[in-house]
Amino acid sequence: MKPPIVAALVALLTAPSPAAEGPKSPAVPRPAIVSASEWGSKPQPIPDARKQTPKYVTIHHAGVLWEAKVAPVAFVRNMQSWGQKEKGWPDLPYHFLIAPDGTIFEGRPLIYEPESNTKYPLSGNIGVEMMGSFEQQRPDPRQIASCVKLTAWLCHSYGIDLAQVRGHKDAASGQTDCPGKDFDRYLKDGQFRQWVKEILEGKAPAIDPGPPLPGGPTKPIPTTTPAG
Repeated sequence: MKPPIVAALVALLTAPSPAAEGPKSPAVPRPAIVSASEWGSKPQPIPDARKQTPKYVTIHHAGVLWEAKVAPVAFVRNMQSWGQKEKGWPDLPYHFLIAPDGTIFEGRPLIYEPESNTKYPLSGNIGVEMMGSFEQQRPDPRQIASCVKLTAWLCHSYGIDLAQVRGHKDAASGQTDCPGKDFDRYLKDGQFRQWVKEILEGKAPAIDPGPPLPGGPTKPIPTTTPAG
């Protein structure tokens, strides 16, 4: 029988290392994001009462046909200004906005709940908006890819389960068709969550938008825009 001190030392030296206990989830890189300061955000103060803990990633489309008449950065600035003047919103209603070419813009700070024209519990939602109307046009593959990467990073960073990734219409049932049929298809069939899952597993998903839906939009969203 080993003396107690010797036994304790042997147990310490032979104990499995943390690495032997099983693989850890791979780190998910933060995608490139144009910060609010970089695009010239002019937010107004948001009350502390509107602070939140993120629990959902809720995906939207702008719901306005994208005709590439303005640069995405101008669209973001215009949305912020319009919301402040017309809706009384202190900042952009969304936390992130994704241009047709896949550029991601930072919106309101994640610590504050979003805004909405529909009625559902806003606290806990991370609002991700894609420019365009996916009832009338198809998202660009780069736009989809950026949404997948952003969602994976958010889920990893905030411990959000894939089951909590949803479309606006899922949060505000019966009130909207957002994010439009040609993006909602990927949420309905589970393809979007599968792409996100692969990134969370350290893989590089092959993101293929597939053919147009029967009766759905066939024209891709245009991505050539004037300078900001």
